[in-house]
Amino acid sequence: MIKEINFSKQAVEKINQLVSNKPSGTYFRIAVKGGGCSGFKYDFSFDKNITNEDMKYNNIVIDKSSFNMLKGSQVDFANELIGSSFKISNPQTKSSCGCGISFSI
Repeated sequence: MIKEINFSKQAVEKINQLVSNKPSGTYFRIAVKGGGCSGFKYDFSFDKNITNEDMKYNNIVIDKSSFNMLKGSQVDFANELIGSSFKISNPQTKSSCGCGISFSI
């Protein structure tokens, strides 16, 4: 169960919509990966391979390492004039780059 991460209603609705268009047994995976100009970046993907190390909430999965870096975060989905995207407000983030994609902890 992913209790330490708060998903907005809009994020859950969008994730459910996206997963409903995928084959049965597909999950929406959120991960933190090394990269970007500040050291880390968020990665959103679809995955059918779930392990015992994954934290699961409905049709959302997060690996334990990423989960620890996301504790206390708010996950939202925003429709804006410049495009639609998932937004993560992470209280553990110390800085982020100008593009808003990568961050440091």
